[in-house]
Amino acid sequence: MIAELLGVGHQYQDGPEVFKGVSFNIEKGSFRFLTGLSGSGKSSLLKVLYLGLKPRWGSVKLFGEDTFKMKPTLVPLLRQKIGVVFQEFNLLDHLTVIDNVSLPLRVRGVDEKRSHKHAGELLNWVGLGDCLKAYPPSLSGGQKQRAAIARAIITRPQLLLADEPTGNVDDEMATKLLCLFEELNKTGTAVLIATHNQRILKKFPYLQLTLKDGTLLQQQLEKKAS
Repeated sequence: MIAELLGVGHQYQDGPEVFKGVSFNIEKGSFRFLTGLSGSGKSSLLKVLYLGLKPRWGSVKLFGEDTFKMKPTLVPLLRQKIGVVFQEFNLLDHLTVIDNVSLPLRVRGVDEKRSHKHAGELLNWVGLGDCLKAYPPSLSGGQKQRAAIARAIITRPQLLLADEPTGNVDDEMATKLLCLFEELNKTGTAVLIATHNQRILKKFPYLQLTLKDGTLLQQQLEKKAS
């Protein structure tokens, strides 16, 4: 089991509850969408899963570890098993695109030649083969999004969390990126994608976890012809 959430709830200071009583599992090799209106708590729930937010209530286990009881020194080790695509991209402006994407491999001790080779292959696949030596400030929002996705999947993480990964690209590229996630999923990576893109939701027939009024609903949709 990758993750187990039981009765999870969160509230920021004295504001309303963001979500409450959220319970679901993420199994190895699963592929799911997290949907809901803007402000429904999708991003906050993803933060819980990548250990960026400690919820007020409930139980969260990641890779068998109780996140409420584990030692702080274990957090970076668990995070190495997770790939994250942030809405803010979080690219490092002082590094080239290829250095940004290869960084997770370099941190794991892979030499520059090998890490750049792998990063270059991914960047070519997402249409950024001509931007390897560019710096993030010179890229468009869609290009930054694709670079962030390449960086998140380069280590073939056990769990991929993506927050609106198709929000800055056209429908053709959105479909291509989802196919890339599917290929990664076939190797065993569990995928959870937060999105409100209805065309993507209709085209890819995976379980939808929907946050509505602070609670979680589940719905399996049948695939429709594109």
